[in-house]
Amino acid sequence: MPHSAETIDPMSKRKSKEKSLPIGECISQVQAVVRQRLLQQGHPGRRCGVEAQHKHLVELLKRTVIHGESNSALIIGPRGSGKSMLLHDALEEVFAVKEIKDNALQVQLNGLLQTNDKIALKEITRQLNLENVVGDRVFGSFAENLSFLLEALKTGDRTSSCPVLFVLDEFDLFAHHKNQTLLYNLFDIAQSAQAPVAVIGLTCRLDVMELLEKRVKSRFSHRQIHLLNSFSFSDYHKVFKDLLALAPGFPDTQFAEKWNENLQALLENKTVEEVLQKQFNASKDMRSLHMLLLLVLCRVNVSHPHLNAADFLEAYRLRNMDSKANILHGLSVLEMCLVISMKHLQDIYSGEPFNFQMVHNEFQKFVQRKAHSVYNFEKPVVLKAFEHLYQLELIKPMEGLSVRTQREYRLMKLLLDNSQISEALQKYPNCPTDVRQWAMSSLS
Repeated sequence: MPHSAETIDPMSKRKSKEKSLPIGECISQVQAVVRQRLLQQGHPGRRCGVEAQHKHLVELLKRTVIHGESNSALIIGPRGSGKSMLLHDALEEVFAVKEIKDNALQVQLNGLLQTNDKIALKEITRQLNLENVVGDRVFGSFAENLSFLLEALKTGDRTSSCPVLFVLDEFDLFAHHKNQTLLYNLFDIAQSAQAPVAVIGLTCRLDVMELLEKRVKSRFSHRQIHLLNSFSFSDYHKVFKDLLALAPGFPDTQFAEKWNENLQALLENKTVEEVLQKQFNASKDMRSLHMLLLLVLCRVNVSHPHLNAADFLEAYRLRNMDSKANILHGLSVLEMCLVISMKHLQDIYSGEPFNFQMVHNEFQKFVQRKAHSVYNFEKPVVLKAFEHLYQLELIKPMEGLSVRTQREYRLMKLLLDNSQISEALQKYPNCPTDVRQWAMSSLS
């Protein structure tokens, strides 16, 4: 009997340890975990295809922070290729060491925000917490001011100076500053070893070196780290799995197991694979994958706790929805009739521009042919509807606004094609039959 009690007891203990949360709480936890991965820079799979670049950047930063060796480098790649993510990941690895975290400082600048050197210098002062040190001092030049700031961080000789990492996002915009003073001084300090600094620029422009002045270029180290989205579909597939999978530490173990089993089934589903392949072919940008998965995640709720292939199809449809066709769904019947009139005119005159008077005449022909009182609008009302289409940017003027032409006779061009109008009419709520028939005759 004692032996049997001993064998049962550990099992009962293990079962008691396994938590079972209410389904609503499980869904909230899943939403929180996955959203954090999708909306923040730190998430699994972030080094997909950039392991060599990551290693290079970490070594460069460590040489500055640990050995006091100044460096400068540019991270270059298209939008969404993972430049910020790569830097974030490298900094996270470097600052994981406690000694480094306590001794090194970071300064984050953005070319969209720091539009001139004066604003940039104020931001550097603020981020280094040196407002009190600067006080009311007057400096002769930008260089003196920046040198003073870095001098204030010294605690003795150069080896005991506090290393500073300067991160310049939208780097190419700093090249448009007057005389490129900020870039010149940062690169000059990095080259002359006045203080241990690392200057890391992030840019989308491949020709960024052509923007730099000769004196700035001569002080730059010419280190360039390129990100070109060179990963394969299998890597993309792996990232997709890592983003949605629940880790062993999830509060409800049973729910996590079911979720991961369902995810594995989705990975083998042909429909889901087709959606991912289309997304991959359209853009290797990881942000677009994150946006797709956010839309998929929004469909998870208490009555629908697990994802299915239909969720991915719907999310992909929403991501690739035609915005102009959607605008057409909200138009009045009169405005829709005017769009059909314009399309009819473009078909007749082989894409030539039109004016309001021509559209109004075409509309009146339809009204007289159908002889239906509901469409008999006054001309000022029709003109107002025409102007509303212009405000929605469904039509555009052929000449500039400076040309003084009466509103009724200003030449316009329709910014929609037959397929968009046809699709909108199919989904248009309560569309009169005669309008639909008129549209089909002009679209044929």
